[in-house]
Amino acid sequence: MSLEALRERLHQTVLGSEDAAELLLIALLARGHVLIEGAPGIGKTSLASTLAQSIGGEFKRIQFTPDLLPADLLGYSLYRINQGDFQFIPGPVFAHCVLADEINRTSPRVQSALLECMSEQQVTLDGVTHALPSPFLVIATQNDVHSGGTFPLPEPQLDRFLLSIRMELPHADVQTSILLAHAQGKIRDHDGGELLTRERLLLLQDEVDGIFLHPSVAAYITALGDALRRLAGDEQGVSVRALLNLMQAARAKAFLEDQREVHPDHVQALFSAVMRHRLTIDDRNEINQLLQAALEQTPVP
Repeated sequence: MSLEALRERLHQTVLGSEDAAELLLIALLARGHVLIEGAPGIGKTSLASTLAQSIGGEFKRIQFTPDLLPADLLGYSLYRINQGDFQFIPGPVFAHCVLADEINRTSPRVQSALLECMSEQQVTLDGVTHALPSPFLVIATQNDVHSGGTFPLPEPQLDRFLLSIRMELPHADVQTSILLAHAQGKIRDHDGGELLTRERLLLLQDEVDGIFLHPSVAAYITALGDALRRLAGDEQGVSVRALLNLMQAARAKAFLEDQREVHPDHVQALFSAVMRHRLTIDDRNEINQLLQAALEQTPVP
């Protein structure tokens, strides 16, 4: 099965989601985690679930709620009386693909429990480190419209996401197409039919790592980061990790376009998706203006 088949399935699941589907595939190939943002009922969870169920390996969905505990996510040690020792019981994070649904509805304590998982691909409990499976992908969704009962994600947590996907309410004609497709039974929930095996996905990820990055394009990525820091302020989360994420995402986009090297237009196309969620500014329009200004003020090699 091909990436094209996976792309087509994503498009069929949520009509009008072509851009979001492309970004999901890019994150998957770049070994990065994804944050999907938007209002309720526009297909965030459906899109994430479809991707998760279409790739090989184990899939776990976690509904984040205010009463969730770190042990509910990571696992815990159980004392076995008959053997006189502790047995580690792994939590749902021990899966190849983890869907963290409405991640901003749980406490910062639980949110921070994901940090080590996302950055080191491991869990440390009671002084013992447990490796997470490979590949390992976290797809988190959050409702960023209704803030009641939510906890803002901390900056270190946001920095662990390769990119963010902003899903908007589709145009009226697309909404009408969605109604007709459901009425005619053309849209159904996918029940886990595998399109990419785990072994095939790992090979594709290795191929992405082999995409060539010219020194001039590397310097362009650095210059974009410097421009955004200058415009938004050094206190914003434009870290070296963010630049590495932009590089790897651009590699994945080049791979999807059957290119063997990264071009500036690959970087430009993904700059906003990689940087947007790292800017801790409340005004969404201001964020978009800063990102656009950084692109316009940075000379293209």
